[in-house]
Amino acid sequence: MTDRRPLISIVLPVYNEEAALARDLEAIEQAMRASDYPYEVLVIDDGSTDRSAEIAAAKGARVIHHATNRGYGSAIRTGIREADGQIIVTTDADGSYPHSEIPSLLDRLDRHDLIVGARRSERGSARFLRTPAKRFIRWLACILTRAEIPDLNSGMRAFRKEIAQRYLNLLPPGFSCSATLTMIFLCEGYQVAYVPIDYHPRVGRSKFHPIRDTANFVSLVWRMIFYFNPLRVLGPLSLFLIGLSVAKAIHDLVAYRLHIATSTVLIFSLALQALVIGLVADLIIKRSRSG
Repeated sequence: MTDRRPLISIVLPVYNEEAALARDLEAIEQAMRASDYPYEVLVIDDGSTDRSAEIAAAKGARVIHHATNRGYGSAIRTGIREADGQIIVTTDADGSYPHSEIPSLLDRLDRHDLIVGARRSERGSARFLRTPAKRFIRWLACILTRAEIPDLNSGMRAFRKEIAQRYLNLLPPGFSCSATLTMIFLCEGYQVAYVPIDYHPRVGRSKFHPIRDTANFVSLVWRMIFYFNPLRVLGPLSLFLIGLSVAKAIHDLVAYRLHIATSTVLIFSLALQALVIGLVADLIIKRSRSG
């Protein structure tokens, strides 16, 4: 850490990470001193029951305690609120991320608002479940945001605090916090860039639950799109239903001698309802932001 007022606040959510924490803090200090960025390190002790907080304090980090384990996203929110720097860097303390790459992320923030360390490979636990699930979620996010997303939920990223503060109420308490930040920056039109990084097997036991957390990620992608641009979902759905009702109406006219079935009318009504709901929701969102 430097004696100057920090420009960079490096936030590490920690929950029982004593096995890798000291080494990660040393790697961060080495990388940041070589870069000459004025910085601070915030360790958010998220209810750890091991020596994590003690190790962090001994290494000179500023330690903020949660009395109980509140989740990864809650720790990130606390770190953003408590940070003194204008730029936030988040990373993990489990030995998985190359902290030597932090300065290279920071160097690109003069042209972007969010820099994500895009992992070259998946090294997490339960890879046979996580890898296809993450690919599906990333594909869905790419379709809905109309953006290329090499890594949706990497925990290693740098972004401007003033932007993130506007959306703290949207950040969930769990692991989907990182993905939420990515979606927010993309949906709101901020400049996002990705820097390829290596990713190593974590030290210790993962807190990621493959089924529960994957379901949360899928739900997150839909919620973010509905929140920022509901027409992107409801518009195509309405067009699909309109096309389906027209095709079915043609079939009905031929098969039932100029009679249109009740189900066809119902499909067309659903299409109109989806379109109207999308238009109203989009209008409400635009008016609330302009106000």
